[in-house]
Amino acid sequence: MLEIRDLYASINGKEILKGINLTVNPGEIHALMGQNGAGKSTLSNVLVGNPAYEVTSGTVMFNGKNLLEMSPEDRAHEGLFLSFQHPVEIPGVSMVNFMRAAINAKRKYHQQEPMSAADFLKMMREKRKVVELDSKLANRSVNEGFSGGEKKRNEIFQMAMLEPTLSILDETDSGLDVDALRIVAEGFNKLRTPETSALVITHYQRLLDYLKPDVVHVLMNGRIVKTGGPELAMEIENKGFDWIKEEID
Repeated sequence: MLEIRDLYASINGKEILKGINLTVNPGEIHALMGQNGAGKSTLSNVLVGNPAYEVTSGTVMFNGKNLLEMSPEDRAHEGLFLSFQHPVEIPGVSMVNFMRAAINAKRKYHQQEPMSAADFLKMMREKRKVVELDSKLANRSVNEGFSGGEKKRNEIFQMAMLEPTLSILDETDSGLDVDALRIVAEGFNKLRTPETSALVITHYQRLLDYLKPDVVHVLMNGRIVKTGGPELAMEIENKGFDWIKEEID
């Protein structure tokens, strides 16, 4: 599904990614762990096409297509989704209008007819239940006045509506209390299929307890320096990252 080969990227002339190699197959959940400044969020921004980041070399293939040649909009239409670490508020734009515009833009890209208002509202009701999103929140402006937990839950709701094949969760657990974390994680798990995959960026084991990744990678200084199974995340939880630094020095 996703094949990253020897990826280098920079921002404002500073090189951040220094040769990333990563393959994500359909149905897999990959966790990406590392200390602040390691390049985790840079990788997510590069994948979704944030223009502030410059790819200097390397390739990224997504479902057989050259991801780096696509616009950010086309990457989303092709099935890539990013759940932001700090979701933005969009005052004056209702969730209903925002999601309907997004879904119909995707349908147009795939040469499908726009979704009718009745079908859209039915879909919205069904997906809202998955992540336990209050109907009052769904009828307000996008994220306006939402708590941190509500914003994150709203992100998973948007993912449910757009049905991406690869979801990138960039520190979705940041700032969540135990109950909000459980609801967000369980909502995500309900949306999993054998064809969908995820790249989960996190510092902590607690989110992975719910999501149960297939593969765990450790990113340091712009490179993946260690890869293992779920037990690697547990080891990091218990011992931190210093022992990995000692291994690679």
